[in-house]
Amino acid sequence: MTKRRWIEYSIAVVVGNAIYFWVLHPGLPPVLQNQPFRFDLGLAIDFACCVLVYLAIRLGSRHARRGSAGGHAPLSQRPGNRRISASPKRKQ
Repeated sequence: MTKRRWIEYSIAVVVGNAIYFWVLHPGLPPVLQNQPFRFDLGLAIDFACCVLVYLAIRLGSRHARRGSAGGHAPLSQRPGNRRISASPKRKQ
């Protein structure tokens, strides 16, 4: 495990729990709310929130790394996006 991975895990847990308890929990029916110190459906929903946040972090970092590594060609060099320039006049 790298330090970066632990930071990603920690951020995912904190943000995932914040989303669950501040956004979802108040509007859920009591059956789907997490009860303290119990394994229930609320805990599964909370876990799913954390996993989704972690996946978003990983996809975002992968996208940023690919973009900074020069993986994308400039728009003018992509197929179908040719620059149209006036051809120089020939001397007669």
